[in-house]
Amino acid sequence: MNRLTTLNFSNPLGQSFWIMRAAFTLIPILAGLDKFFNFLVDWPKYLAPWAPNLFNQALHTITPQTVTPQQFMYGIGVVEIVAGILVAFWPGVFAYVVMVWLWGIVANLVSLQYYDIAVRDFGLSMGSLTLARLAWAHHLELRGRAAAGVSAPERMEARGRAAA
Repeated sequence: MNRLTTLNFSNPLGQSFWIMRAAFTLIPILAGLDKFFNFLVDWPKYLAPWAPNLFNQALHTITPQTVTPQQFMYGIGVVEIVAGILVAFWPGVFAYVVMVWLWGIVANLVSLQYYDIAVRDFGLSMGSLTLARLAWAHHLELRGRAAAGVSAPERMEARGRAAA
C-alpha cells in the first residue's frame, strides 16, 4: 500500500478527503438551489416560526417590510449555495462554517420536534468537522510539513544524513 496521503485518490485517506470535499460542495449547492423550487420538499414546513419572526423584528428597525417564510428560505438557499462553493475552494475554513450552519438547522428542527431529521443533520455536521480536519492534513501535506509516521525531528535528521 502507498503512503497515506490526501494528495491523491490512491489510498483511503485521499479518497475520504476528496469524496467528502465533493459531497460538502455539491450537497449544500443542490439543497440551496432547491430552496427556490421546493422540488425535494416544501422547505418552509421545516422552518420554525421564530426564525423569520426574529429576522422580521430586526428588519422592522430599518423598514416596515416583512419577510415571508418562503422568502426567508430564499435567503437560506443563497447562504447554502455560497457555503458549498466556498467549501470547494477553502474546505479547511468553510467546512467549519457548514458545521456551525448545520447546528443552527438542528436547533431549528429540535424546536419543531423533528428529532429524527435533527439527528441526521447533527451527523452531517460531524462529517463536515471531519472534512475540516482532513483539509488541515491536506494543507500540511501541500506545505511539506506532514509525513506519515515520521516526526519533524526525524525528518530533519534524515535530511542531514542525506546531505552528508
